Formats: sequence, structure tokens, C-alpha cells
Amino acid sequence: MSNNVILDAVVEKANAWLNGDYSEETKSEIKRMLDNEDKTELIDSFYKDLEFGTGGLRGIMGAGTNRMNIYTVGAATQGLSNYLIKNFAELEQIKVGIGYDCRNNSKLFAETSANIFSANGIKVYLFEDLRPTPELSFAIRELGLQSGIILTASHNPKEYNGYKAYWEDGSQVVAPHDVNIIDEVANVKVEDIKFEGNSELIEVIGEAVDNLFLDQVATASLSPELVKKWNDLKIVYTPIHGTGVKLIPAALRKFGFTNIYNVPEQDVVSGDFPTVVSPNPEESAAMEMAIAKAKEVDAELVMASDPDSDRLGIVVKDDKGEYIIVNGNQTALLFIYYIITKMKEENRLVGNEYVVKTIVSTELIAEIAKKNNVEYYDTYTGFKFIAEIIREQEGVKQFIGGGEESFGFLPADFVRDKDAVTSCALMAEIAAWAKDQGKSLYELLQDIYLEYGYSKERMKYIVRKGQEGAAEIQAIMEKLRSTPPTSLGGSPMKSVKDYADLTETVVSTGEKKKIDQKITSNVLQFFTEDGTKISVRPSGTEPKIKFYIEVKGELASRADFDEVEQKSSEKIDKIMEELV
Repeated sequence: MSNNVILDAVVEKANAWLNGDYSEETKSEIKRMLDNEDKTELIDSFYKDLEFGTGGLRGIMGAGTNRMNIYTVGAATQGLSNYLIKNFAELEQIKVGIGYDCRNNSKLFAETSANIFSANGIKVYLFEDLRPTPELSFAIRELGLQSGIILTASHNPKEYNGYKAYWEDGSQVVAPHDVNIIDEVANVKVEDIKFEGNSELIEVIGEAVDNLFLDQVATASLSPELVKKWNDLKIVYTPIHGTGVKLIPAALRKFGFTNIYNVPEQDVVSGDFPTVVSPNPEESAAMEMAIAKAKEVDAELVMASDPDSDRLGIVVKDDKGEYIIVNGNQTALLFIYYIITKMKEENRLVGNEYVVKTIVSTELIAEIAKKNNVEYYDTYTGFKFIAEIIREQEGVKQFIGGGEESFGFLPADFVRDKDAVTSCALMAEIAAWAKDQGKSLYELLQDIYLEYGYSKERMKYIVRKGQEGAAEIQAIMEKLRSTPPTSLGGSPMKSVKDYADLTETVVSTGEKKKIDQKITSNVLQFFTEDGTKISVRPSGTEPKIKFYIEVKGELASRADFDEVEQKSSEKIDKIMEELV
């Protein structure tokens, strides 16, 4: 399609908004874009519709069909309302929960959604102020709701916002509800959206639910006696301007920790995220102020949560006394190792326990599980898939933990999404457990590698924004599918998995095997003879294509750790050069 044809279509859509049933503020913004000689912003705002996908909505805020605004949010809420009314027709009263984070417009979008739900006769439980995503998941189950939404763009930059939809089990919606809701939303026109709310059907909730949630968080503790012994462990915590500001320190205190230092500048709740470029605990720049505070007070553990408090980042001292960020795979390893070890010590492993990881996460999680006779499951990226397994196994097997490489972990099933609130409290307990053995968390991580094998993981991504960027990302995936590498990092290719058609190909023989997953996904995986695993997938929420690389190494002693790390890092660098 030529640029002129695209521009003509965009101008037609923009004019439809300019002359439609939209606010004067929205029309003024559209007129500004139409009048601008540079039409880039106009094209990005209207070249497609912001789709309500299997992960809900996420996009840049502003006027237009491809932007987060009260109309795209409104269409999502009206479509979800329509589906709830059809799906729960037998109920006298359908009920939903609404939460929101610190982002600009999150409260506006939440209140707009509350009005729309209530206008459709649906009872709404609206949190009085910003709250963590895991608390919304908990509240849905605790209050017996049929659905819920939270307004958040997680760790994305400040210009983004998002909308995640949950089902009655507290999980983000999965099949068949996800595609059914998508169909309903696609059929909503602006004139169909019922913006005029019914205040009698909107109930504001807050502290009472907080207390119930924190009581449940406390049940995740496995070593209360050690927390009592080491209650003065020095902990620095930052919410990075987000929803964890009250509840995560409260959760730490509920566990029994008393020596918690905050980062005052980052306790300021703000959707502008004034102290960071990106509020993402995966990125070292976001952790700088917390690390500075840790150096000031000589903290033993540094923790951060992202704006909606579902992801956590941790920083520990290495063997040289330097503060280093522990990556998401290592964080998950610490959790799984601790939970299984404690359960073994207390003879609580009875044979029906299981853990869950995502296909792009470290294979060491599987190794720990297998060597301890604990079942494990592999899922696609996204905690809704972990929650789906929990739902399927409820009452049959015992979930004891699930995680992914992108700094998300779920240590207990009273929440059905990744949970930084409970995870932060439990990670502090793990630090106390290590300290009681005369070890740091860094040394505990080395112990895991020495016992279960060493691996190093790194995630790289390429950002390509807008229409051209989306096409470029698609082209990269097509090239890797049509001409996959024959070797990587000096090792021949062993097998290739393509989740788009659920086929694994054994390279040496050409044999095809079926991959055991319910649905397809746009993910490629390459496995080499020396144990290297490379996963490639476009992000479902950001304009990125992601490369996840895991390489194996031989670690004989702590003294060899730095050398093995360096060699593995160099190998990952080489693989990245070969891939792109």
C-alpha cells in the first residue's frame, strides 16, 4: 500500500472523529495533527485500530483509533460488559472489580470504565486509590466477582497506558473468553458506549480489602522463626513512583521485618516517573537511586517493584562488595530453590507439587524440579498461562511457585497473576535464611549453580516503532523461519521449535515432532548441541522483538565463577552478532 493511500485512509478516519460524537478536547487534538505539515503523528494515531487483544489494551495515550483514550477504553469496557451479560445471564447481579496504577489518566480511565459497567447494570467495586495488580486479582476471588480490570501499562514508558481484563478466577482472560471478548469489542461503535454511569452500582473499596490481602500475603512465609531472628536485616525498597509504595513495606512488616529504608524521591506517586527514564526494575538506570541508598546504609538487600507492582527487581552484594542486579531468571531460581528446599526440610513434599515456568525462561528451573521429584510445566510468556495451569490442577495438585524471566514471580495461588507484593516479602525471608547459614544471596545463587549446573541468560531486544517498525519485526521473524541458522556460538543446531505451527524439527534427521501446547504463538526456538537455547518472539505489548539467550557452562567451584561468567557472556555476544 502506497504512502498516499495510507495517508488518505488516515485522513478519512481522522475526519470521521472530527465530525463524530467525540469531546471538543479530542477534536482539537485531531485538528492539530491534521494541520501539522508532518503527518507522522497523525498516521501513527490512526493507521490502525488499537486492538483489544488477548492481553487487553496497551498503547500510547492520545487522540485516535490507535491510542489509549476514553473512547478506546470505553469500547473495551462496553464490549466486556456485553460479553459478561451474555456469559452470566443466569446471575441476578454481575459484579466486577476495578483497579488502577499511578499512570497519567489511569484514574480517569478507571472511573470511565466504572460508569460504563454500571450503566450496563453491572455492580462495580472500585478501589479508592491506586493499588497493585496482584491485589485486584486477589479481590476478584475474595469478593466473588465475575471479572475485573486494571488500568496499567506495567513497566512501559510514561506515554503509555493499558487495560488488562481478568476473569472470575482472578486470572487474565484466556480462551475461549479472550477471543469472545475481542469479538464483542470489535463490534462496538462509539455511539454504543454507555458513558452515563449509575452511582448506586459503584462501591468504593480500600483498606478492608488491603487488610485481607496482607493477611494472605503473610501465609506465604515458610521461615517465620528465621525472620524473627533476623528481623533487622537491612532492606532498601523503592516503588519507582508506583503502587507498591504502601503495601510492599506493609507486607515486609507483616512478615516481621523492621529495618526497611525507602527512597523518598521515588515514593512520590507520579505518572511522569520524574526520577527515571523508564520505570522498569529490569533496567539498571531505574535502580540507581535505590543502590545509592543501599550504599549509604550498607543494606543487605535492595528491592524494587514496577508501577503496578507485579514485577520485582532485586540487587545484592557480590563477593567484592559491589551491588549487582540479579536478573529475572536468577530471581526465579532463588524462589524455586528456597521453596522446594524448605518443603523438603519439613517433609512437606508429598509428591503432588508442581512449579511452572515459561518456555523462554531458564531450564535450570526444570532441573531443580526434576532432581527433587517435583513436576514442572512449560507455558508461553504471560502469567495468564501459569494461572490457567493452576486452575486446571486446582484440587488435584499443589502449586508451589511459578515464574518467568521478565522479573515476575508468583509464590502462592491466592493471587493468579505475578505478584511483587508477596514476592518482595518472601525474597527478604530468603535473604534471612541465607544469612542464618552465613551466606549472602549472591553465595546462595552460586550454590544453586554448583548443585544444579551453571547457565547464563540474557535478553536482548530491538525496538521498531510505528507501522514501518511492525513490518520490519515481521520480516525478521520470516527470515529466521525461512533460513534458520545452522549453528550458533560455534555449536551445530540440534533442533528448531516453531510455535506458530507447533512443530519441532530435529535438524540432523529432519524428523518433525508435535509441540505439546494448546494454542499457537509467534515464537521460534533454536537449540544447539552444546545446550544453548535461543528464543525469539515479538512482544505482545511493546514495539519490540525479543531475543532470549541461555548458554551452559561448567562451574567447579566458587573460585571459577567470574571466569565462567565472562566466557558465557562473550559467547552470548557472539550469538547475538550471528542472529542479527
